[in-house]
Amino acid sequence: MPAESATDRAIFFDVDDFGVAATFTPDGGASSTVNGIFDKDFVAVDAGGSVAVALEEPRFVCRTSDVSTASDGDALVVDGKTYTIRVVEADGTGVTTLVLEEQ
Repeated sequence: MPAESATDRAIFFDVDDFGVAATFTPDGGASSTVNGIFDKDFVAVDAGGSVAVALEEPRFVCRTSDVSTASDGDALVVDGKTYTIRVVEADGTGVTTLVLEEQ
């Protein structure tokens, strides 16, 4: 089986299907457009009481090659909203999840 390339993965993040275009700006660097899948799930958090608290946890999943320099504190703009990247989760297959904090 031939090795999969970053170009092959691009189809998963195509803006004509499920993907959205975002602007990635590393701290002190030049911005670039990256395609990915944006998700803003609610996550239940145990706050120690009898009722869990729900928080939004925005994430952006994209090709690792598009955000290879990403780190905590960098910026990502999605649909006109600015987010700060808080966690970079590269899965080792060429796909990275950016855990975001809305500004």
